[in-house]
Amino acid sequence: MPTDAELKVAVLGLGYIGLPTAAVIARTGAQVLGIDVSQSVVDTVNSGRVHIEEIDLDGLVSGVVARGNLRASTLIEPADVFVIAVPTPFDDNHAPDIGYVLKAATTVAAALKAGDVVILESTSPVGTTEKVRDLLAKLRPDLKVPGTGPGTPDIAIAYCPERVLPGRILVELIDNDRVIGGITPRCARKALQFYRRFVRGACVTTTARAAEMTKLTENAFRDVNIAFANELSVVAGNLGIDVWEVIRLANRHPRVNILSPGPGVGGHCIAVDPWFLVHGDPENTPLIRTAREVNDAKTGYTIGRAEALIEAMPGAPVACLGLAFKANIDDFRESPALKVAASLAHRFGERVRIVEPYADTLPKAFDGSGAGLIDIDTALETCPILIVLVDHDVFRSVPLEERAAKRVYDTRGIWPDQPQLAVSEVSPIRLAS
Repeated sequence: MPTDAELKVAVLGLGYIGLPTAAVIARTGAQVLGIDVSQSVVDTVNSGRVHIEEIDLDGLVSGVVARGNLRASTLIEPADVFVIAVPTPFDDNHAPDIGYVLKAATTVAAALKAGDVVILESTSPVGTTEKVRDLLAKLRPDLKVPGTGPGTPDIAIAYCPERVLPGRILVELIDNDRVIGGITPRCARKALQFYRRFVRGACVTTTARAAEMTKLTENAFRDVNIAFANELSVVAGNLGIDVWEVIRLANRHPRVNILSPGPGVGGHCIAVDPWFLVHGDPENTPLIRTAREVNDAKTGYTIGRAEALIEAMPGAPVACLGLAFKANIDDFRESPALKVAASLAHRFGERVRIVEPYADTLPKAFDGSGAGLIDIDTALETCPILIVLVDHDVFRSVPLEERAAKRVYDTRGIWPDQPQLAVSEVSPIRLAS
C-alpha cells in the first residue's frame, strides 16, 4: 500500500460518519476524495465548511481542505482505498434496505483497479459484504475478486463498522477498537494495514459475516437494556414512584447497571439495527423484537402522558425541550423527541413552542401545525408547562428557581430537584405498541 502522502482514498457518503472519517484520514496526509450525491454537501465541504454538528469537526475539515488533503465531488475517481459509508434504512415492514450500499458499490466498480481495497463501514445485515463482492465480480469480470474462484485476488474487500458516539466522533474514530472482517483473511489483513494508519485502538480481524453481526449485536444489546429501563419507567409512573430514584438506588448493587429511560430510542443505529437481526432470523429473536416494540411504544406512552398534562391546563402555552435523538447534537434521525413534539404540535397547534438549540428552523414534521421555534429563555418566561425530551446541556443548566413553579414532564431525569407532578395528573397510561 502507498505511503500516507501517496495514498488516495475515496469515501462514499459524507454524512455523520463519512465526513468525519474522511477528515481524519486526510489529517494523516492522504489524498481523500469525499463522494456525495448532494451537490450542496459537496460545495459546503469544498468551501472548508461542514453541514453537520459535531465537536471540532468544522476546524478539522477547514484545515484539511485548506491543505489540499480533502476535497469533495459527486463523481468517483480512481483511488487505492474505497470506503463506503452510506445509509442503510429499513422499510415499513422493518426489512433492511441495502440499496444505497449496492449503488455505492456500483459506483466504486467503475473506478476499481488491481491492488485496490474496498471497505464497507455502513451498518448492514449479515451477508451484505458478500453481496458487495458478488456485485463487483459481476460488474468487473476483468478483475479477480476474492472468494469467487482460485488464484490470488486482484482486490481486497472487507467490512469494518463504525462504533462511535455522536459528540465524540473524532475522538472515538481514533481511540476505539475496530473489528475488521475480510471476505478472506488476506482481505482482512489488507484492510488492517489501512486502519492502522489512523486508529490508536486495537484492530481485530475476523470474517466479514462475524464483523457484520458484531455491529448489530452491540446495538441490540443497548436496545434491550434501554427497553428494560423504559418499561421500569412506565411501571414506576403508574405506581406513583420516581423511577430515577429507583434506578439510582438499584445501581448501588455491585452487579446492577440499569440504563436511563427516555421517550423512546432514536438515531440511525440503536433504533434501526436490531431489526436487521430480527429480519435475519425472525423465529429466534423474540427478545430483540420485544425490546424494539417496547422502545417504540414508549414514544406513544410519552405522548399520552404529555397530552394529559397539557389538557389539565387548557390554553396554557407548552414548551417542548429538544428534538434531537440525543444530547448536544443536531441529528434528528428516528428521534422519539421529534415524534412526541410533532404529535403534540399537530394536536394543540400554536400552544406548542419548540426549543431546539441545534436547529434554525423546524423540521418538515411540523409543517401546518402552527408550532413555533423559540429559545430556552423565552420558554421559561412564557410557558407554564415544560416537557423535557432531550438532555441538552443548556437545559440541564436551568436552575430550580427558574422552573420550580412550572408543570414539568421530565422524560430524561435532568432535574431531580424538580417538584413532582401528582400521579393523577398524568397517569395511569398503558404502554402498548
